[in-house]
Amino acid sequence: MDKIKFYTMEETAEILRVTKQAVLRYIRAGRLRAAKLGRAWRIQEEDLNAFIEDAKKEGLKSPY
Repeated sequence: MDKIKFYTMEETAEILRVTKQAVLRYIRAGRLRAAKLGRAWRIQEEDLNAFIEDAKKEGLKSPY
């Protein structure tokens, strides 16, 4: 069985080379799927990959 990999906000921000606040904006805007576990957000690897692919198609550069 394959393990599902999750990233923290910090890891996601580092991968995307943006701030944690930018990641939160993407989540709140519905552009990046995430799950809130307690007080922490977790982003599944496949959702992050889908976000990156969508950003490539849209030419997304800003979280605004």
